Amino acid sequence: MAASSRVPSNLHYILLSLWCFSLLCTARAEDSPITRIAFGSCANQSAPQPIWEAINKFDPQVFIWLGDNIYGDIRKPNRLFGKERTIGPWRNSPRFVPSSEEEMKVRYAKAKANPGYSRLLRKARVIGTWDDHDYGLNDAGKEFDRKVINQRLMLDFLDEPLDSPRRKQAGVYASYTFGPPNKRVKVIVLDTRYHRDPLRSDGSILGDTQWGWLEEELRGPHSEITIIASSVQVISNLSATTGPLFYMESWGRFPKERKRLFQLIQDTKKNGVIFISGDVHFGEITRYDCAVGYPLYDVTSSGLVQSVEKVFPRPLRFIVRLLFWYTPNTMRVTNDNCRYKSCTYGQQNFGAISIDWDANPATVRLEIRDVNGLTALSTNVSLSELQPRGSKSSTDPTTKGKSQRHCTLEAELQGITRYRLAVLVYFIITVLVMALVGLIIGVVLTITACVYKCKVD
Repeated sequence: MAASSRVPSNLHYILLSLWCFSLLCTARAEDSPITRIAFGSCANQSAPQPIWEAINKFDPQVFIWLGDNIYGDIRKPNRLFGKERTIGPWRNSPRFVPSSEEEMKVRYAKAKANPGYSRLLRKARVIGTWDDHDYGLNDAGKEFDRKVINQRLMLDFLDEPLDSPRRKQAGVYASYTFGPPNKRVKVIVLDTRYHRDPLRSDGSILGDTQWGWLEEELRGPHSEITIIASSVQVISNLSATTGPLFYMESWGRFPKERKRLFQLIQDTKKNGVIFISGDVHFGEITRYDCAVGYPLYDVTSSGLVQSVEKVFPRPLRFIVRLLFWYTPNTMRVTNDNCRYKSCTYGQQNFGAISIDWDANPATVRLEIRDVNGLTALSTNVSLSELQPRGSKSSTDPTTKGKSQRHCTLEAELQGITRYRLAVLVYFIITVLVMALVGLIIGVVLTITACVYKCKVD
């Protein structure tokens, strides 16, 4: 009896020890500092995705989807003429149409089954938001009638628990906090689709409910670093300099909303804010010094698959870089760490944030990495720089000058400087048209002269 009574006692002791050990390991995992974060966007599920190998080699503890995680809508062929015209001034049919719920499920399943992404899922915490193509329709906002269904599908893709508040709210916004005290990283994931008013309306991007939630998050417990994930660019507003040739979505196209966002960060005295974004099919790092009392960085990574240089033959890709360099951008970070002079990267890429907590003061390295994991763009930021200075001069527009870089918004540029890309393109088109007209006239005159000469002979 004594021997048999000791067996359950020993078994109970072993089980209790294992339970305590598991709790200890879990606590240590939750309290371990975050030092590596990766992020990306624009991952066409139907195309090869070799970049996951580089992301897995970076070994992030957290990966953040920034939207267009799949391409769920259907793109029609570009047709300038014919019964169904999708481009041109006489367009009579949309270029994009939504796909069915079943088709969305198939595309999500294909994305999730990618071997490289499956490896990442096993070792990193994966979180994220959506953009237009996984929301369901190109450039869509609050008017899109399939957003409720597609929200469920997107959260299924992210393995969101069935009892998660995200499944009960209107929109996929969320927040996460990682790391122990004094080394906390907060990630705020915004939804820039569900409540967004039409483009060119200068209305709302987030909607009243999400704005109230965001204020609560920014006024919440202290964190050394606050990463705000937006599917579209926050700092850069290239449309102000590429128009009227073409326009891209960004917070800059909703100036009241962007001003409200900056004001909220300043009012809450939130330090260490860094934006990350996607959408535009190229990578860049931008910075705005005159908004909240310290520099605001926006690291744009786009895309994991889709990229602007991909549409050009390799020998002509230098033209894209030349146009990037020529287009004025007052916010872009330019330094010796850029692979190309334009300080943009138009090939497949992912974003990387590396945090050195042991440095004094702690430092953050912001990077855009290529398909091989090599750095294409980067900048180092000390956390001591990302602190409100408490000085009116740091946000007063009258102080813009030599003491502060990256303070002039693209929309504030004047005349020929702002629109020099459009001027160049229209000039080239004019020259080509004139050359073509001249060639036609020359051919006609030559033929006329020949005919006249033949008659005389």
